[in-house]
Amino acid sequence: MSDRTTLVQIEDLTVKFPGNPAISHVNLTVERGEILGIVGESGSGKSVTALTLMGLLADDAQICSGQILFDGQVMAQAGRAQDKALYRRYQGARMSMIFQEPMTSLNPTGKVGAQVEEMLLLHTDLPKEERRRKVCERFAAVGLKSPEILYGCYPHQLSGGMRQRVMIAMATILHPDLLVADEPTTALDVTIQNQVIALLKEINEREKNAMIFITHDLNLARRICDRILVMQNGQVVESGRTEAIFEHPQEAYTKRLIAAVPKRKRGEEAVVTQQPPVVEVAHLNVFYPKQKTGFFKKNEKQLVVSDANFVIRQGETLGLVGESGCGKSSLSKAILGMNRDITGEVRHASVRPQMIFQDPYSSLNPAKTVEWLLTEPLRAAAARDDAWKMTADKRRELVCEMLRKIGMDESYLHRKPSQLSGGQRQRISIGQALITRPALVIADEPVSALDVTLQAQVMDLMKKLQREMGVAYLFISHDINVVYRMSDRIMVMKDGRIIEQGETKQIFEAPQEAYTKLLLAES
Repeated sequence: MSDRTTLVQIEDLTVKFPGNPAISHVNLTVERGEILGIVGESGSGKSVTALTLMGLLADDAQICSGQILFDGQVMAQAGRAQDKALYRRYQGARMSMIFQEPMTSLNPTGKVGAQVEEMLLLHTDLPKEERRRKVCERFAAVGLKSPEILYGCYPHQLSGGMRQRVMIAMATILHPDLLVADEPTTALDVTIQNQVIALLKEINEREKNAMIFITHDLNLARRICDRILVMQNGQVVESGRTEAIFEHPQEAYTKRLIAAVPKRKRGEEAVVTQQPPVVEVAHLNVFYPKQKTGFFKKNEKQLVVSDANFVIRQGETLGLVGESGCGKSSLSKAILGMNRDITGEVRHASVRPQMIFQDPYSSLNPAKTVEWLLTEPLRAAAARDDAWKMTADKRRELVCEMLRKIGMDESYLHRKPSQLSGGQRQRISIGQALITRPALVIADEPVSALDVTLQAQVMDLMKKLQREMGVAYLFISHDINVVYRMSDRIMVMKDGRIIEQGETKQIFEAPQEAYTKLLLAES
């Protein structure tokens, strides 16, 4: 290992895709033992910079200027293709990467132990039993219990937090000098998110490796990073020590990013206590069939939500928080009527509610235009209710009106989801949910995949439409600060039960349950 303190140098790096410049004249350094945060909006060039550094650029990408050095070794340079043989010697052994979504990064058909062991198979001469022992040791080191049992599990048998720990074990089993973490906690709830952040920090301090931490969550960057590099439109606009960036930002763009971070602040309080209910849930139990194994009878059921009782009123936002697996989505499906294996009551005062999903790129049909996507709910409503039957011209008029409501216009009618930004796609999802004027919309993590500026825009849009249309929201999020900003009341779920609910201010200032106090302390 070299004595030099600078491990990574990126000098004047410009990368282009066919007809599309990705990053332009990027310069950065990473010292041994430090954590460099790269922040910026979607499309700012964060991931392209990391992928270029790691030798994972797409074949059609071209390095137009500059070079990348790793511990003094030139890894990539303008005018020549990336040396795949060189990178294979470094990838995994000396430089490693943790990706955003472990479910898509892990092979669903392979056991997780064997997938982690492959790193040892490629880079060491250890015998099979020794490789297995090291994998189990690494599982234990990243906080995974019963590593011998876990070794034989498939990815779908693990929770989101466990899968991310497996990815961290895979990335660190050879103790690399550099660890690149690309949005490693985006899909995780607040408690698991904090555990992963603490684990990465611990590994950095224990092994003295360098880390590049890519995120759109500025609160996380502030907690874990020594230095921050801010990117916009493929360029570095500002860099410096973390506290200097947050306390004394120099660039207007950096100031705008920091201002958009969700804070525990509230606007005017809506008076909703006297409004009529749009949905009443009484003594609701929700069941799923148990997986067929030798231990369970064929028709045995698993209770996933137990004795839920609450009301959502017209024009109100009820926030729902709790860690992954606590029953938030199961409760939502029961309210929507997607799971009818229930006992108790769900009483709707109007038509069935609509839903806004977390990832609009997955929930919008990629083959259809914006006009078709916004018209389809109207056609579906007409099939159920004659009151919604109308001419094609009337449907188009309603579609154009909704486009204006969500801050877009008729120029988007013939575009497809791939031709829209992340924020525009989420606006279309909101338009889809509201175009039939439902009394209730369930918003399941509607801003968690968005950067902070888009988060603020989407939340402001949802509040504006709520005031205009009187719609009620059940707002599900793992981000406590987002829930505080959006919600009139909050429900906290744990292990399938609603353990606490009340006015937002009351929950935040005087929580009654130990679990609620833990959630607030960790946010």
